[in-house]
Amino acid sequence: MNTLNAAVREYAAQLHNGQIQKAYKAILDFMANLRANLSANYPDHAVSALYFGYMDMSYFAFTPPALKARNLKIAIVYLHQEGRFELWLAGNNRKIQTSYIELLSHRNIGGYTLSKANPGVDFIIASPIAQEPDFDRREELKRRIEERSREFEKDLISILGEE
Repeated sequence: MNTLNAAVREYAAQLHNGQIQKAYKAILDFMANLRANLSANYPDHAVSALYFGYMDMSYFAFTPPALKARNLKIAIVYLHQEGRFELWLAGNNRKIQTSYIELLSHRNIGGYTLSKANPGVDFIIASPIAQEPDFDRREELKRRIEERSREFEKDLISILGEE
């Protein structure tokens, strides 16, 4: 049986190695820099603070006016355990999210993944954008995420169309 004490001891042992701190800091520094660049390049978009997470996911919202007006947001998410970036369409609250999941379940959303309205689900639509991000090529990675974010935004606005 894996006790909480055993888990804490394993955690301390892994931290002692030093690689977890180095990687976590690099990921968050990258995301903070990406957030700052997007905020500067797209002043009409709402850009939230960076949510650090509990080593499960870290994200920030990058939302165009057309989605903000619908109480929706795009989140640029790093999933720590999976080691990848994703784009999520999310609602400002669970009620909005549930209503958009229902609405979009009757529409063609292309190759995107539509969520199911379940407790703990944080997205309406998800799209992986960097399965194996290369943090040694930060500028290329930032450019790729920015390009995919803009494509995702355009696709979402088209999918949502006129309601």
